[in-house]
Amino acid sequence: MKNLIGLDQNKVKVLSGKLNTLLANYQLFYQNLRGFHWNIKGRDFFELHAKFEEYYDDAVIKIDEIAERILTLETEPLHTFSDYLEKSSIEETKGISNGIQAVEVVVNNFSTLISIEREILALAGDANDEGTVSLMSDYISETEKTLWMLNSYLK
Repeated sequence: MKNLIGLDQNKVKVLSGKLNTLLANYQLFYQNLRGFHWNIKGRDFFELHAKFEEYYDDAVIKIDEIAERILTLETEPLHTFSDYLEKSSIEETKGISNGIQAVEVVVNNFSTLISIEREILALAGDANDEGTVSLMSDYISETEKTLWMLNSYLK
């Protein structure tokens, strides 16, 4: 059986579950970034304060895009923090004000996100879901470049 946009409903169900996992991880990533933005200290304050804001502004856009994609697939996005905490591999962070430690957490969080995005890309390809394939391809390409830059910062 196919949904309104012509995709197999069984494949969409699995794909939407993984998209909800990505949504949950982005929500925790977003909150971690807010904490780093607010609490960062030290000589790299101005640079990192602005960079974390850039990242959380981007994350909030992605959160909305992921939720809307789930809705487009005719399923329901998660929308409670208890669900996000349950589904997320990214953990809450607190008490980090050191720039290097914060960037290391951001790198680990981005690595988690890109891994999930690659899983979704494969599932979406199998479901002939070009909309999700396109979205994940864009996210992966952007995240790869960001990880390269952050790793360069840490060296």
